[in-house]
Amino acid sequence: MFRKYRINGEAASSAAAFNDYLRLVWLTPAFDGLFTGSAGDRRRFLDRLVLAIDPSHGSRVSALERALRSRNRILEDNSSDASWLSAVEREVAETGVAVAAARRETVGQLAGLIAKERDDTSPFPWAEIQLEGAIEAALVDHAAVDVEDMFRKMLLTNRARDRAAGRATIGPQTSDLLVRHGPKNVVADRASTGEQKALLIGIIIAHARLVASTSGMAPIVLLDEVAAHLDPRRRVALFNTLYALGAQVFMTGADRALFADLPEGAEQFLVTPGRVDPIV
Repeated sequence: MFRKYRINGEAASSAAAFNDYLRLVWLTPAFDGLFTGSAGDRRRFLDRLVLAIDPSHGSRVSALERALRSRNRILEDNSSDASWLSAVEREVAETGVAVAAARRETVGQLAGLIAKERDDTSPFPWAEIQLEGAIEAALVDHAAVDVEDMFRKMLLTNRARDRAAGRATIGPQTSDLLVRHGPKNVVADRASTGEQKALLIGIIIAHARLVASTSGMAPIVLLDEVAAHLDPRRRVALFNTLYALGAQVFMTGADRALFADLPEGAEQFLVTPGRVDPIV
């Protein structure tokens, strides 16, 4: 598919150019099982949160993935070129520490904002979030350049094990985002389905506030089927909270009745194949 990007009528080289003008925060039903799913799902979710704060994060993650694939191929081929493998491991260490540091920074900022604004009576419970991983832990007490050396030595030591596993068994690609339901003080995957949904929405709302405060731009918030599994009290609270953000918010849903309590001034549209019609 051929895509064209334009900003104020002028051609842009890629979608990344829009980062100078807007920030996006979004939630879809695909993340409803985030807390019970794999660590990989939570890492991808976290990287989306980081990307809205730090637009260059996506290129770092891509560079790390490429370097890891290169190392896996060299180990699989059992190459005797030690200098080549060492060079790739140096790249893994440098990009890996950069990725871990960016994730750690965003998690710290988000956790701080949540703690500052926590409200035990809110229908969207506050979350306790923490990043778990060896590289992230090392960054707490060591400079990034020292952690790079540590990571590189780990990769060297683990070559035989990683060759057998077919992947790098240590690094930010194995880290996890740990979440607890704050008011109940239980891990998120032990909460009920409704509580998990409310907890996830609470994180997204806090993230939208963080994006606005760090970038100086109110984000565009995209929420797909967000109201479908909320009770009436939580739906009204969600609409009012989103309205207070001062952001441009797009919500989709298959049941028009779910949006009956939207704040005054909200616009509704009926989307059918090839048509978008305002609902008067």
